[in-house]
Amino acid sequence: MMKYLHTMIRVADPDKTIAFFELLGLKEVRRMESEAGRFTLIFLAAPEDIAANGERARAEVELTYNWPTEGKEPEIYTGGRNFGHLAYRVDDIYATCQRLQDAGHIIHRPPRDGHMAFVKSPDGISVELLQDGVLPPQEPWASMPNSGTW
Repeated sequence: MMKYLHTMIRVADPDKTIAFFELLGLKEVRRMESEAGRFTLIFLAAPEDIAANGERARAEVELTYNWPTEGKEPEIYTGGRNFGHLAYRVDDIYATCQRLQDAGHIIHRPPRDGHMAFVKSPDGISVELLQDGVLPPQEPWASMPNSGTW
């Protein structure tokens, strides 16, 4: 089983970006801030995709705002840096990564924690894989280093 989760884009001005997507009809469904990581994640979804029972929306746009250094302007993203990744939930992250690796794809961020991995499409698009639940760390993944960018 695989389930589409979200597409992430980096933004320089969250309020302006939210206002734009609200004009399209999207609504903010949740927000997370990380003081340690210095970022804010804002998730938007179309009303038809918002679950009535309090579960996550079926499909979301994740706006990532990386906080600027004190006294500096927010980063302006160029050359595709504003597009982040596609994200999918998978039943078995280790089996999925093994299948991709066996087909010749590099696992750029291995699932060391049993929860998250990144791989790139043949066109260089980052794809985040998120385990449905959490699996205990397993070798060779637990000790595998990151490779390149993701």
